[in-house]
Amino acid sequence: MAEVSYFTKDGLEKLKEELQRLKTTGRSDISKQIAEARDKGDLSENAEYDAAKEAQGLHEAKIAQMQETLANARLLDESKLDTSKVLALSIVKIKNLKNGATMSYQLVAESEADMKAGKISVASPIAKGLLGKRVGEKIEITVPAGKIEFEILEVSR
Repeated sequence: MAEVSYFTKDGLEKLKEELQRLKTTGRSDISKQIAEARDKGDLSENAEYDAAKEAQGLHEAKIAQMQETLANARLLDESKLDTSKVLALSIVKIKNLKNGATMSYQLVAESEADMKAGKISVASPIAKGLLGKRVGEKIEITVPAGKIEFEILEVSR
């Protein structure tokens, strides 16, 4: 069974736009590559043709995966979400109790994650450890580097 993904309105629009781009210009570009390679002669020994056909297969697989994600996508209404605890789309300010560093993250769908923008996937170890917790709670989260203790300072939307 396919996994349900939760998206913001912007995230869902970006997914739809990317899928449309892949279906139109992406397929067109690959068709041109295949045609150019086919024009170069014997297909049995044409590495460019093989590479273009492989790229086409990967492209179609990506389209199929995005269509499945879109079919199982759920739009979240941010105005109706509870701000008393950490949920998907929450903006969480946490403090590392070992070194005192504070950081702020927004928990988003995996496809929307962008570390530079402070958006982490709800499937990440830190987000999983934060989900369902409230302001003031101290939690220990296991990450690849070991265990880190955090305190939740603030939860907002």
